[in-house]
Amino acid sequence: MDDISTGVLFSLLILLLVISGYFSGSETGMMALNRYKLRHLANQGHRGAKRVEKLLSRPDRLIGLILIGNNLVNILASAIATILGMRLYGDMGVAIATGALTLVVLVFAEVTPKTLAALYPERVSYASSVLLQILMKLLYPLVVFVNAITNGFLRLVGLRVNNNDDADLSSDELRTVVNEAGGLIPRRHQDMLLSILDLENVTVEDLMVPRNEIAAINVNDDWKSIVRQLSHSAHGRIVLYRDNIDEVVGMLRVREAYRMMMDKNDFSKENLLRAADEVYFIPEGTPLNIQLLKFQRNKQRIGLIVDEYGDIQGLITLEDILEEIVGEFTTSISPTLAEEITPQADGSLIIEGSANIRDLNKSLNWVLPTDGPRTLNGLILEHLEDIPDSQLSIEVSGYQMEIIEVADNMIKTVRILPNQLQKTG
Repeated sequence: MDDISTGVLFSLLILLLVISGYFSGSETGMMALNRYKLRHLANQGHRGAKRVEKLLSRPDRLIGLILIGNNLVNILASAIATILGMRLYGDMGVAIATGALTLVVLVFAEVTPKTLAALYPERVSYASSVLLQILMKLLYPLVVFVNAITNGFLRLVGLRVNNNDDADLSSDELRTVVNEAGGLIPRRHQDMLLSILDLENVTVEDLMVPRNEIAAINVNDDWKSIVRQLSHSAHGRIVLYRDNIDEVVGMLRVREAYRMMMDKNDFSKENLLRAADEVYFIPEGTPLNIQLLKFQRNKQRIGLIVDEYGDIQGLITLEDILEEIVGEFTTSISPTLAEEITPQADGSLIIEGSANIRDLNKSLNWVLPTDGPRTLNGLILEHLEDIPDSQLSIEVSGYQMEIIEVADNMIKTVRILPNQLQKTG
């Protein structure tokens, strides 16, 4: 290099630093890409995304290519800087060139391009992929050789290199993706997506109509009583049983009963039993996502939940599961959570004892325990281990509560005091 002028060496050094910055930025940009957005663009036919996706299909080779180019350039730049230093400053020029080149490389060939690539990964990656694709073809034998040595060394130390793009997301990771979507997905749609993900963590007991609230008719009652119950029913289907609700005989469509009422000769207890559908039973503990699929597979919309002894625990419908996903329907006959909560002037809340704990936590951002009883009444009874008198003040799981009304061995209404609401709201 003694025959090359100092000006040419300076120009060559600057060019090498630019190339080094290109390789550094390309590496950061490729690794910082959103893989799901990249895959979407590639499927839409975006050329740059297709090139980058092909390069990233073997990340070990891509990194090998970038590091080979970066190291060759940096080593050559170091040699040129040493020659320039010795020409300008003699023996001291080696130390000066080393220090100056380290600072220049750090600022202009590492930190700056990598920062820009991290901020704009798509622009950097799509543009740099054109040259990287060409270099991959030209240097392919060298890249494969280096990767073979590297992967062999990793296997010697007990590490196995897997080049498969394992991009599967767990439910928790998917929740994070949905939450971070921001304005890209409307808030209501985010809530629906998160509710779908939560179905696997919720069982049919969490949404069921309790046994004592099931609309049912004892077919052994006198005929006038049965007709009166049918005439005043607010439900589309009614459970038919004999003496005890555990002795279920069928599920009657009320509109079918109304049709038979129009024909006096056809309206009888025997025909009602004959018109009743077979009961669909659901084991307790069934997750909602599984039950939703079972409803679809069995062409059912309603089922009775039974425990391990075959006793009826409650009732659940397809609409109950859909409401868990999209929110409550205005046509729902059952009381909504808003109807079970009455705000007071002092900031406290009066809540029905039958209110579902999961719904309270979800609506009011509370953290009442959900691993035990499913209603506020059940939670308080479990805490006290007794049926209390009214006007009793207690603290349950850090929440100050005042029992207002107790009737029929149940806590009917509870007041949650405002000091607790301020802490948790």
